[in-house]
Amino acid sequence: MNPTVSVLARSAWKGPYFVQFSGLRQALAKKVPLKTTARACTILPTFVGITFLVHNGKNYMPVTVTEEMVGHKLGEFSPTRKRFSYRQTKNK
Repeated sequence: MNPTVSVLARSAWKGPYFVQFSGLRQALAKKVPLKTTARACTILPTFVGITFLVHNGKNYMPVTVTEEMVGHKLGEFSPTRKRFSYRQTKNK
């Protein structure tokens, strides 16, 4: 019997990993986005409605938290890789 992915990510007795954001109440009241590099931070129910600017290694991508995102990580919604597409050459 294999454990689920959520159990492998972090021990249940440790609880979710989250970072204390300093301007959380201000961001919720004034709709100001919070800039963060904490991609491993678990989204809590108090984050619903807040826009985060999550760093993907190069840019800060805007992520607006909804109720369906609770329990996931911030980094799941900020892709780190660009889509690859073949380009046609000038000669053809």
